[in-house]
Amino acid sequence: MRGLRRIGPLGISGLVLLVLVVALAIAGPLIWQDRADAINPAEILRGPSGAHWVGTDQLGRDIFARVLVATRLSVGLALLATALGVVAGLLLGTSTAVFGRRVGRWIATLINIMVAFPNLLLALFFAVIFGVGATGAVLAIGFATAPGFARITQTLSAAIAGRDFIAAARVAGVGRFRILLRHVLPNIAESLVVTATIQAGGALLAFASLSFLGLGVQAPSYDWGRLLGEGLQQIYINPAGALTAGLAVVLAAMAFNLTGEVVARAIGLRSNATGTLAAPEPSAAEPTVPAADALLAVHNLQVTFPGVRPVRGVSLSVRRGEAVGIVGESGSGKSLTALAIARLIEAPGEVTADRLEFLGEDLRGDVRAHRRLLGTSLAMVFQDPMTSLNPVQRVGRQLAEVVRTHAGATRRSAWARAVDRLAAVRITDAARRAAQLPHEFSGGMRQRAMIGMGVMANPALIIADEPTTALDVTVQKQVLELLHNIRTAEDVGLLFISHDVTVVGQVCSRVLVMYAGRVVEDLPATALRTDARHPYTRALVAAVPDMETDRSQPLAVIPGRPPDPRDFPSGCAFADRCPLVTDRCRTEDPPLDAFDGDRRVACWNAALVPSLIANGEQS
Repeated sequence: MRGLRRIGPLGISGLVLLVLVVALAIAGPLIWQDRADAINPAEILRGPSGAHWVGTDQLGRDIFARVLVATRLSVGLALLATALGVVAGLLLGTSTAVFGRRVGRWIATLINIMVAFPNLLLALFFAVIFGVGATGAVLAIGFATAPGFARITQTLSAAIAGRDFIAAARVAGVGRFRILLRHVLPNIAESLVVTATIQAGGALLAFASLSFLGLGVQAPSYDWGRLLGEGLQQIYINPAGALTAGLAVVLAAMAFNLTGEVVARAIGLRSNATGTLAAPEPSAAEPTVPAADALLAVHNLQVTFPGVRPVRGVSLSVRRGEAVGIVGESGSGKSLTALAIARLIEAPGEVTADRLEFLGEDLRGDVRAHRRLLGTSLAMVFQDPMTSLNPVQRVGRQLAEVVRTHAGATRRSAWARAVDRLAAVRITDAARRAAQLPHEFSGGMRQRAMIGMGVMANPALIIADEPTTALDVTVQKQVLELLHNIRTAEDVGLLFISHDVTVVGQVCSRVLVMYAGRVVEDLPATALRTDARHPYTRALVAAVPDMETDRSQPLAVIPGRPPDPRDFPSGCAFADRCPLVTDRCRTEDPPLDAFDGDRRVACWNAALVPSLIANGEQS
């Protein structure tokens, strides 16, 4: 009863109608075939009677029996055409994933052109091409419905493709086709099922229309459309004979349409969770870490999209066991830098670098050549754990995918490893939790599960992109301790990205401060709060209140707004917001140069910052 209440009266009506249609399609020819084919010259064109409920046709055959018998052919051909349209639509709609972006762009253009035409008009066009008859009608309707289904598939796939769990799968080295089958299609299947069910009703109407026009089923076979055409010739003599076939088409189409949502719920798919380019930037100073000692070495990294360059010449390095933080306001290029390092920037984005090495291997070539390295030795932990985990797959299965893809592990051994990793990140009752869906985890558990996924293959480097932003302070502390323990116990490098200066100062030994797509300061974490030499770093620290903040005064803010990435100024990008700006700052962009031995600063007035800031605070 509870399930029936959830379905609702419309859903119940649709199910009843659909069951009746299916039963007639199966039993109709078995029960009424002889009566439908019996010719009786004495009963030609009779009206409704007790012997013939809706009358007879030109050969004295019982019209009602013929309508019942025609159910099998009408529904069967409509479902066949729908299946053809769904398969063709899936291939077209997922063309970018299946055939690559370049071919997919041309296929998408073809879809847009075909969607501009009504389905029935396309069906008539294809019917002429494929010829008269049932086979030609199936092909015509199938190919006519494919563009609409392809457009829906394309739109839904694009929405899923931007989710973090897709990026995580790509970091793990999962191939495009496998990502499509295991991650994209299961998440859009509910909408596709509803659409396919509704399209079945539309295909039924389209098939009846073609048969009515003489382009579909040919004699001696008959479907509802052909019976409707025959009955229409005698509509003034026997209206019931014509209306019965039309009513059958309407009721069957309504059954498919009303059942769409019920089908999606029944199979359990409903989720429970729920410009001009700027001139090339000058090459930044090389990181001070020797090449032999660097786990990750990046020099002059740039990310370019059409009309904009949001990352401009970033240089950094990470040693084994070292924790390096990246801080900055939203839009400063922190996450894009991480994605570029993990080779997750897709066209039309373009990544260039003078040097991009991980574990001594140059990552600037074809990403497919480095898939195994990135999938096993580099782990990504994203900001929102709910979007980082596939909502329709068991958590354990998602973790196991890493070692099954790269280590060739069996299903059983991969599952055991997943349970072990969940236990390692302090998820209690790991065996039971591994069999649950992400919505059954709390926020902190989901984030720990993401970290567990990252250490499935014993990575050398973990890139954590704001992993504690959505968590409360208690869970945040647990996640930070977990990352610290993994880093120290397994000598793993950590690249920690956050906008929280305090957290980065606690977790990392070295901090990179990013502004307007560039690193403007690279300094030890111990100097972050007291001895920063860039005005922007000072402003970030001052904007974070602490226990000594004067509550009677307004909170400190950074005046102004970051510059538009499409129109960076010729001088220092922070000049318009800086209290220490000079004429030189507005005309010359300071390079990121070594300063005071253990740091790098991109500021013309770095040596004067402490005294100038102190004087400003005293005044």
